[in-house]
Amino acid sequence: MGPVDMNVSGPDNATLQMLQNPAIAVALPVVYSLVVLVSIPGNLFSLWVLCRHIGPKSPSVIFMINLSVTDLMLASVLPFQIYYHCNGHHWVFGEVLCNVVTVAFYANMYCSILTMTCISVERFLGVVHPLSSARWRRRRYALAACAGTWALLLAALFPLARTDLTYEVDALRIVTCFDVLKWTMLPSVAMWALFLFTIFVLLFLIPFVVTVACYTATITKLLRSADGGHDQGQRRRAVCLAAVVLLAFVTCFAPNNFVLLVHMVSRLFFGRSYYHVYKLTLCLSCLNNCLDPFVYYFASREFQLRLRHYLGYGRLPSDSLDTTRRDSLFSARTLSARSMSAGPGDALEGTGRPGLKRQESVF
Repeated sequence: MGPVDMNVSGPDNATLQMLQNPAIAVALPVVYSLVVLVSIPGNLFSLWVLCRHIGPKSPSVIFMINLSVTDLMLASVLPFQIYYHCNGHHWVFGEVLCNVVTVAFYANMYCSILTMTCISVERFLGVVHPLSSARWRRRRYALAACAGTWALLLAALFPLARTDLTYEVDALRIVTCFDVLKWTMLPSVAMWALFLFTIFVLLFLIPFVVTVACYTATITKLLRSADGGHDQGQRRRAVCLAAVVLLAFVTCFAPNNFVLLVHMVSRLFFGRSYYHVYKLTLCLSCLNNCLDPFVYYFASREFQLRLRHYLGYGRLPSDSLDTTRRDSLFSARTLSARSMSAGPGDALEGTGRPGLKRQESVF
């Protein structure tokens, strides 16, 4: 969030220095341009494969579709941010578009966090508790979770949607967009603290803890079940995939939100600003848009087959003797069915059977 303008007469010196910082003026447009160039084609391809060739047949795929749409929405507003920063942090698109771009930017960033948390919970239940959680891993609950996520985000960001987020900085002769917030946006310091801490705790800290816990338990379960056999290659890929997703979550979202915590405490109670650091860490959160299509590739055999077909590489090398298996690494339905027939310790083992031949899932 932007630094609070505690003095209605104008921003403080730290804010003025941030708006003239050459590193920010160069880094943000470069990174945002990279995100647009990689994210839009990558997520369009992902969405095409998910919707046309796989279909929303499982909770994981529904969450992936929501994540792809979220990534595309964020990438679609980045060109406005690129022009804004290249233009010396001078906003020329008007008050309404500033609100739209700001709300879209933060809603989609936090929606990515919440959606990845939903995926981690669904994968945790499918791997660690495949039998007892089977009734909850259904499409209607996934759709409800996606709808609830967007409702939560719109409610949390409502104060931004109803406020003029542009600010005319007379000293620099520019109009900023969400880089300087009017102190009168909320009635008191207590309301500002409540608003910012609610966003940090509800939209990042709780999802962060849940995601780390779920993937840690999932990886531990998979490692403990590594008892040999021809599925070792697939199990190894599954563990590596979970580790990569967890690493992406930690590196992309954690720095930005923890810097936000330090900045808002310092700004509200000590009059100091670390907003220039926060602006730079925003780049890391946007880079997650570039990583998601690659995660889909490693998570879904269907993605691998489609991409290799378009690149002319042909079929994938088999990971096991069972070359007819088309289910993904973490298929919840496959795990549940195999657990019923082979016991909890064999949840990832066994050969293909009728009804288990193809159930695409992710993570």
